[in-house]
Amino acid sequence: MRNHLPEIAAMDFLTIPTATFRVLYGFFVIHHDRRRILHFNVTENPTVAWVHQQLREVFLDDPRVRYLIHDRDSKFTGMCEWLKSSGTKSVLTSYRSPWQNGVAERWVLTLRREILDHVIVLSEAHARRLIASYVDYYNEDRCHLSLDKDPPVPRPIQHRPSPSAKVIALPRASGIQHRYEWRDAAWD
Repeated sequence: MRNHLPEIAAMDFLTIPTATFRVLYGFFVIHHDRRRILHFNVTENPTVAWVHQQLREVFLDDPRVRYLIHDRDSKFTGMCEWLKSSGTKSVLTSYRSPWQNGVAERWVLTLRREILDHVIVLSEAHARRLIASYVDYYNEDRCHLSLDKDPPVPRPIQHRPSPSAKVIALPRASGIQHRYEWRDAAWD
């Protein structure tokens, strides 16, 4: 399985309740190799045409994906032929078997626990901004034990520049999460 991880991605939807009791739908594609979020978008009315547009945007950015795991949602109908023409094989999970798309389901739980449980979403634009900032944090800063405590987009280890350097917290994801870096102290 490890040999094929660079070629596998998964996609799914999640629901996002708003302060006005509307339900928004978040769509995402996650790459299995480094758990990197390739694409995320929010809509109030997901249609087949909207999903196809999202996939066009994904596969223009990352044509290396050869297998795309997804469930049997009606919004994914007619997509298999289009994926095949782009060189990607559609892999359907069994009916009512979310564990077969475990990487995507796990990311939904992480997104809820780390951001959506702490913020009341006001609108579609607010959800898009909030989750876009979280996706940047997740891809660039959030450490993963399965990646040897590295984020999905690797970054070099920052060594302490001097004995007087202090750790500072840089707010990320609307201030809910943080990135920590060494900085030389200007004065004591």
